[in-house]
Amino acid sequence: MKLICIGRNYTDHIKELENEKPLDPVVFLKPDTAILLKKQPFFIPEFSQDVHHEVEVLVKINRVGKYIDKKFANKYYNEIGLGIDFTARDLQAKLKEKGLSWEKAKSFDGAAVIGDWLPKTEFKDLNNLNFSLKKNDKTVQQGNTNLMLWKIDEIIEYVSKYFTLKIGDIIFTGTPAGVGKVIANDKLKGYIEDKQLFSITVK
Repeated sequence: MKLICIGRNYTDHIKELENEKPLDPVVFLKPDTAILLKKQPFFIPEFSQDVHHEVEVLVKINRVGKYIDKKFANKYYNEIGLGIDFTARDLQAKLKEKGLSWEKAKSFDGAAVIGDWLPKTEFKDLNNLNFSLKKNDKTVQQGNTNLMLWKIDEIIEYVSKYFTLKIGDIIFTGTPAGVGKVIANDKLKGYIEDKQLFSITVK
């Protein structure tokens, strides 16, 4: 399985990092070794002094597909989740300055938090989901999927042009504004609507 991540999918987040608004979805991958094991803490890697949290709505692919039309994309997933795309922001900045890829800053071990999954049928409208991240019981990120530049089904259509989607693949759909640094002993909890889908400790 692979983790397909969408960058710059919320206008406010683009502004806070002073990036350009993309004409097409920004896509990068994380290996399965980036997944933080259940009930394990997140360890800040020794090569970064500025790791940021980025909470994101997740989609789990349930069938094989290629060149999927947007109108059929809803048939390729049954579950919605929540996770964190941890980013070594200092390392990412150095890589971007040199025009290099982001993988070392985005895809290191433990950089992908995957919370619990919920049936998509639990939600009236997947394009109107409230989600949030609390750090030490204070809300630091909150967003709604209606603010995505590219909605879930549009993302599936786009990425399936380039990658065959396989059962178990997970799509990270982008983060809203409010990203910030984590430090040792931080407690991070993620919510879709009022449902808590993960809780982790930073070490």
